[in-house]
Amino acid sequence: MALPHWLTRVNLAFGNRILFPFATFLPWFGVLEHVGRTSGTVRQTPLMAFNRGRGRWIIALTYGPDVQWLKNVEAAGGCRMLSQRRWRTLSKPRRFTDPKRGAVPWPIRPALAVLRVDRFIELREVERR
Repeated sequence: MALPHWLTRVNLAFGNRILFPFATFLPWFGVLEHVGRTSGTVRQTPLMAFNRGRGRWIIALTYGPDVQWLKNVEAAGGCRMLSQRRWRTLSKPRRFTDPKRGAVPWPIRPALAVLRVDRFIELREVERR
């Protein structure tokens, strides 16, 4: 079970504006930049993102798999993310389920367990040349 969908509207109106300035430099956060599937509008969504090494990034689907940013990223095959003051190009989105939440750092696991979040997306960082 993920957070209720009505909360996404509240978060869009208030939470994202508050979190945005911090998400660009705090560890475990990032600003995901994605392009609307039909509008072509570039959108930025602050969220929790975990660098798990070797260019592997994990994002917990706290609002479930039916969020617009995820649909946009999957349709485009990737996105950009600003994390720790650096833009990263991410590709190869892959959804997965992890009931033990081992894909995220251990301090985050209890919070995700309380929310019963066990769905994630993995993205791979495109190497710069």
